[in-house]
Amino acid sequence: MEHKDKPSNEVPIQAADEDTRTPNDIAISAKDKAKDFSSQGVNDNDIFMLPSSDFQLLGFLMAVAALVRLFRIYQPSSVVFDEVHFGGFASKYIKGKFFMDVHPPLAKLLLTLAGWLAGFDGEFDFKDIGKDYAEPGVPYVAMRLLPALMGVMTIPTIFLTLKATGCRTMTAAMGAGLIIFENGLLTQSRLILLDSPLIIFTAFTALAWTCFTNQHEQGPSKAFDASWWFWLVATGLGLGATVSVKWVGLFTIAWVGSLTVVQLWVLVGDTATVTPRKWFKHFLARFFCLVVIPLTFYLGLFAIHFICLVNPGDGDGFMSSEFQATLNSKAMQDVPANVVLGSRVSIRHHNTHGGYLHSHNHMYPTGSKQQQITLYPHKDENNMWLLENQTQPEGLDGPIAGLDAWDTGEPVPIKDGAILRLYHFVTDRRLHSHDVRPPVSEAEWQNEVSAYGYESFEGDANDFFRVEIVKSLSDGVAAKAHVRTIETKFRLFHVMTGCALFSHKVKLPDWGFEQQEVTCAKQGTLPNSIWYVEQNEHPLLGADAEKVNYKNPGFLGKFWELQKVMWTTNAGLVESHAWDSRPPSWPILRRGINFWGKDRRQIYLIGNPVIWWSSTAAIGIYVLFKVYSILRWQRGFQDYSNLNFKRFDYEIGTTVLGWAFHYFPFFLMHRQLFLHHYFPALYFAIIALCQVYDFATNRVSALGLRERPAIGKSGIAALLAISIVVFTLYAPLSYGNQWTQRSCNKVKLLKTWDFDCSVFPAELSDYAIAPPSAGNAQQTAAPVASGANEQKSQDVNVTPHPASEPSISRVEKVEYRDQDGNILDETQVKELEGKVSFETRYETRTRVIDSEGKEIADGPVGREGVAPPHPDVQRLPETAADQPEDDGREYPATASPEKDIRKEKSVEKADDGKPRPASEPSEATR
Repeated sequence: MEHKDKPSNEVPIQAADEDTRTPNDIAISAKDKAKDFSSQGVNDNDIFMLPSSDFQLLGFLMAVAALVRLFRIYQPSSVVFDEVHFGGFASKYIKGKFFMDVHPPLAKLLLTLAGWLAGFDGEFDFKDIGKDYAEPGVPYVAMRLLPALMGVMTIPTIFLTLKATGCRTMTAAMGAGLIIFENGLLTQSRLILLDSPLIIFTAFTALAWTCFTNQHEQGPSKAFDASWWFWLVATGLGLGATVSVKWVGLFTIAWVGSLTVVQLWVLVGDTATVTPRKWFKHFLARFFCLVVIPLTFYLGLFAIHFICLVNPGDGDGFMSSEFQATLNSKAMQDVPANVVLGSRVSIRHHNTHGGYLHSHNHMYPTGSKQQQITLYPHKDENNMWLLENQTQPEGLDGPIAGLDAWDTGEPVPIKDGAILRLYHFVTDRRLHSHDVRPPVSEAEWQNEVSAYGYESFEGDANDFFRVEIVKSLSDGVAAKAHVRTIETKFRLFHVMTGCALFSHKVKLPDWGFEQQEVTCAKQGTLPNSIWYVEQNEHPLLGADAEKVNYKNPGFLGKFWELQKVMWTTNAGLVESHAWDSRPPSWPILRRGINFWGKDRRQIYLIGNPVIWWSSTAAIGIYVLFKVYSILRWQRGFQDYSNLNFKRFDYEIGTTVLGWAFHYFPFFLMHRQLFLHHYFPALYFAIIALCQVYDFATNRVSALGLRERPAIGKSGIAALLAISIVVFTLYAPLSYGNQWTQRSCNKVKLLKTWDFDCSVFPAELSDYAIAPPSAGNAQQTAAPVASGANEQKSQDVNVTPHPASEPSISRVEKVEYRDQDGNILDETQVKELEGKVSFETRYETRTRVIDSEGKEIADGPVGREGVAPPHPDVQRLPETAADQPEDDGREYPATASPEKDIRKEKSVEKADDGKPRPASEPSEATR
């Protein structure tokens, strides 16, 4: 039977004298109103009952989507933008190395699975943007296929969602076409990124909820039947999957939750068919499916996450000692509980998770130039200290000398208020402090902490530290009276100056091997001056001594701790970024993101302006409609008695509410934000555009378009044709294809679109002339990092050109900048040397020069080849001289132990014995 679309919200007319009325324009009379919670004008839009012609059309649209999404997916064959992080996470999953990321694990686990099935062994580190995939044989195409196929699946999802709302087939096809040819969604779905999984799970949730709502609005006859349960359970699974990709899924939960409240409120008003018992049945069904199922799904993903990550990694420094003890090789044997005089101990900082009180045979370059004291995050013999009384024990012939003086007799517990000396075994020096400013944190309230003395040296009064037990943090009555391993939290006050042994998130420069700074703070906050003993050995504490160990936090304890760390780290991403943007700019597509640049090609995330702006206009149309309807309602007009008016408000209002929930919360965030954060809202905006168009052309008779369907179809064809043309114009930026400067400049509609047209050659034929290396244009290092003592500039022509042709040059230049981006001169740099730590950032800029080496101005200077590292992932510790003090829990301590040990040994082998960097800074981006 041939299928013909009918007006989707046709209302059966009962009375004979009403048969001449237009079905969708009838007023709702008192006798037409439902006597139960069903809604007028709602048909059963069961997507499983669509005609075969709809599925044939859907198959064609999916084939087109697959062609668009998979076209040259192998290009570029190097790391692009956030593939640095999310590809790197796949490596860590395969190796089982624990890492910390601000996003939940679902999408990362799926990407890992795709790589593992394709033979990825985890050896490639995805370290740098532009790093080649081909030579090491990384199955990057298989890993990119996963988000690409998810992008393809978004097409049937929006098609079916629009059909479930009651839109005609042509309108649903229009929505699918707009998704296919949206450049921004295309770009994100072709790379190893999280946004494509986020979009498909958001879209699936919207589909499931729309289908459930359609069942609900049909009233008691559909309640609790198989289809009703199916879509409600599917909505819960969709919510769980969405929030397990990114916490943006919480906005989807808020959207569904608000509409659930509306449904329950409507049910309260149905006194005819909904008894209190049945209302609670509705409530419990929704609670189970929309709360219990998503929460269980979310917890299950983290259970898999913990099962996969069983080995220590660069993210365990974020976590508590109890958490770290659950990782392989981080667990320790039971240790004696009582800490006594003569105990050989390792002392750990409580708050920053920076590690153990540590010293090594290297000196501070400034200040007292005595031996360094640091925090070191890994177990090491340089962490071991002997706890001595301020005086030696008395024997028959006087004081007993030597380090083993406390190894005989009865063990003497260390009580609150005891005065100790801490002797460093490896270097034969004692923990020491004095009224000298630290090398990095030079505040007046900070004193330097060093190791001072030599073997058999008795020391001096500056070695004395008083123990103050922090009873509120100590676990157990005994731990509050005397020092016990792990259980007692204490402070160490320097007797002579009154300052407290202190550490915070500041890292030392290369001469301190980037370990965490330890000072003595006169005004140090309580959390950052708290310590505890982890390892404890003493000859008098034998096998029968009381033992303690870390408490196993269990799955829920680890889960909750990780959620808090993720939240804190995410909230701390407040630094500026080269390509960030704010929410007001997103609906108007004011700026994109530079993803990658190489070989005179560029990938720049920019949306299709036709689709972007028309969807924003649809949101604006509904807002104006809502304001208009409210004003008329206040004036006493009965617009809501018109069925079409009422359905327009509810159906499109539901979609616009989804857009609002996925857009406006970003205004409350002070963290870094990017254009791709708007993509879930964009999806809802495109649905709203299609719904507005469907109402205008198929449902509302006042415009006269419903009686002229050819006009509506022509409008769809025109919009899709224009979208495809515009898509083609910007496709080189999405695919990284060859392009020309002229074509690039022609489509730069806004000055704020900062993709660099000077990257591209004047003619396409120039790609055949220039070797690939020509695309790596000027690199500008902007270190906040130690390096050369003077600025350098050297021009190197990468590719020879005819004398009459302009050429692209590669220039390397070192600039020193402060934390605000201001360039420092040589004098300022020399003054800061040894006082602050620098970090290296690599940037790439392009310039065109003529045969005489003069620069040719051709468009704004761009940043080819560089997309600064995305901060929306694991956060590394920062280094600064005068940072405001905080608890620092969101920062990991340092790199791998192998790297730290290698640095220390390299200094020991130096001829002059002076501290110096062991290796050159590595590039962060290319």
